[in-house]
Amino acid sequence: MESISDINAFASRGKPLEGRVCLVTGGSGGIGKAIAARLAAMGAPVCICGRDEKKLKRAEAELRSFKAESLAVRADVISEKEILSLVQTAEQQLGPISVLVNNAGTGAGGFGGIQDKTEAEWDHIMNTNLKSIFFASRAVIPGMIQRRDGDIINISSLAGKNAFAGGGLYCASKWAVQGLSGCMAEDLRSHGIRVTTICPGSVATEFAGRGPKDAAKVLTADDVAHAVVMVLTQGPQSFISEVQLRPLAKP
Repeated sequence: MESISDINAFASRGKPLEGRVCLVTGGSGGIGKAIAARLAAMGAPVCICGRDEKKLKRAEAELRSFKAESLAVRADVISEKEILSLVQTAEQQLGPISVLVNNAGTGAGGFGGIQDKTEAEWDHIMNTNLKSIFFASRAVIPGMIQRRDGDIINISSLAGKNAFAGGGLYCASKWAVQGLSGCMAEDLRSHGIRVTTICPGSVATEFAGRGPKDAAKVLTADDVAHAVVMVLTQGPQSFISEVQLRPLAKP
């Protein structure tokens, strides 16, 4: 992740997201943490969620260094009850949610031949990568419709655009994210709500996937955060529906 001084330098250009309450799922580490930090630096009140209390506390402390309102809530994104409680807590303490970044995801158990996969692995991948988006989006959409304003950004993957050997479960979850996101976008654009998918290639994080990568040939978490900012700072009449993000050097 970029240093706090680097992000503060970026934020010194202004606070274009001031007052826009953002909720980032899976925000205690990796891509989610980088996104939350960039949003906080740009003036947004930010709520993050995750399952690891220690990581959440560390991430919340970093967010507060940007002098923006922040909140860290322990929540399991595959529990509808916990998601509803998360949204309620965030809105009570920070205000109506204007931006939802559905970032929580996993690759654990998602790689390998389909013939070797179990029902439990299927359920884990689909619940974490897909059902969580359904739960979180459904929780914030009514308020966004009422206010006729909102951005929902779903962190997908280039694996949702391309098939490869051994990627059956993971690719299936991300292709489903693409389909769900596209339909959401059409359902909600008439209400003033933009739905965008960001599809990164391999990113240098602790994400449970196919093993270590050559650091010179992968994206950083901050590359994905930059794409989120690009989407959120577009003109009010435009609509970036999808961002495909690749490392410059081919793997």
